[in-house]
Amino acid sequence: MPERERPPTGGTPDKRRHGAPFSLRLTPDERKALDELADGQPLGSYIKDALLDREVRPRTRGAKPVKDRAALAKLLGLLGQSRLSQNVNQLAKAANTGSLPLNEEVHRALLESCGAIQSMRDLLLTALGLTPGGTKEDG
Repeated sequence: MPERERPPTGGTPDKRRHGAPFSLRLTPDERKALDELADGQPLGSYIKDALLDREVRPRTRGAKPVKDRAALAKLLGLLGQSRLSQNVNQLAKAANTGSLPLNEEVHRALLESCGAIQSMRDLLLTALGLTPGGTKEDG
């Protein structure tokens, strides 16, 4: 690599390309208003876009995507109480070794587990503002 094309040594980026930092004092109310306008976008990016008449980019994912915190808390509680991951791991091991009997009791337990997983999925989708059918709820 020619000498002039080599990256700077020491592992630090070239600070000249970013320019000098700029500081701005805001009242708590002004900061709150800016945070709301930025909608999760970094404030520096939002302010530069707004001041320089560039299109303010909408966030593709907000800082607070949870629509229903109570539903999410309920789901996390259910997951915490369940031994779902351990049980699925045991079932997979038994199935791989050929020692999983498929009798009426096992069949019923598998159906119950599928129902529980479906309920948790529905709660998670609701908490994220989605409907189980895959469409976004209004709001």
